[in-house]
Amino acid sequence: MKTPGFIFRAATLSGIAALLFLAGCASHAPAPVVERGVPSKPAAASKDFYTVKKGDTLYSIALDNGQDYKDVAAWNNLENPNRILVGQQLRVTPPDGGAAGTAVAKPIGGGVVESRSLDGGPAPAAASDTLKREPKAGKEAYSDQAWAKAQNQNQNNAQGAAAKPAEPVRSEAPAAAAAPAAADVTWAWPAGGKSIAGFNEATNKGVDIAGKLGEPVLAAADGKVVYSGSGLRGYGKLVIIKHDATFLSAYAHNNNILVKEGQSVTRGQKIAEMGNSDTDQVKLHFEIRRQGKPVDPTQYLPKR
Repeated sequence: MKTPGFIFRAATLSGIAALLFLAGCASHAPAPVVERGVPSKPAAASKDFYTVKKGDTLYSIALDNGQDYKDVAAWNNLENPNRILVGQQLRVTPPDGGAAGTAVAKPIGGGVVESRSLDGGPAPAAASDTLKREPKAGKEAYSDQAWAKAQNQNQNNAQGAAAKPAEPVRSEAPAAAAAPAAADVTWAWPAGGKSIAGFNEATNKGVDIAGKLGEPVLAAADGKVVYSGSGLRGYGKLVIIKHDATFLSAYAHNNNILVKEGQSVTRGQKIAEMGNSDTDQVKLHFEIRRQGKPVDPTQYLPKR
């Protein structure tokens, strides 16, 4: 029979063991909890998207990327082009690298089409090479000799086809069109005055041409008006013409604009009257943008 002392010591040892176990468990930090939410959207390619900064407008973003602001608004489902937010990402190239709204046809499935007979059952197996059939010409009666002759002719045709070199496979995809060269656009000076400020990529993104209030401002090349207004700070009353997929031209500080967005114009056509809107003197600020990047207009305009 166990004595009370023995029972007390056993209970004490059991209690100490339990305390040590609990202490050991408490010494381990709890396992981290990983939240498995919806994965974040990968960062967009910089060439296709632009992050809005303070002071940006949709018009300036479109100009800097060589696009029509209406296209940029459509690509981003913007109902109000005047409402964009700092930090917002805007697509500045056509979706899928093509024209807006262009659908890309893709083949459905890639398996072999199963043949079936008219009654819905499986189609009969293809005839083997050993199956005897009457020659298709049908001009000579069937015989073993005629069958052997047809087999020899088929064999000779197959050998000839194997000996013939295979023709190279032609790709059906059209070759990518190269960017138009400057020679594809015929340029002319947009005003008759003398240049009072030249191109400087850091301080002046075009050339400034002197003149008098109301003097004509002319389209420098054929194209379509993609902007007409005063929504770009520092440009005053501005006209932007798109000449092709590569070149835009901009005409700033006008006193009066004579063309509307979407209107086609020809080289030498009067599009505005010179002024001093958003500047300190009467002048025309003229820019040429190649794929949105300002370039020196004197490299494209005729010498004078």
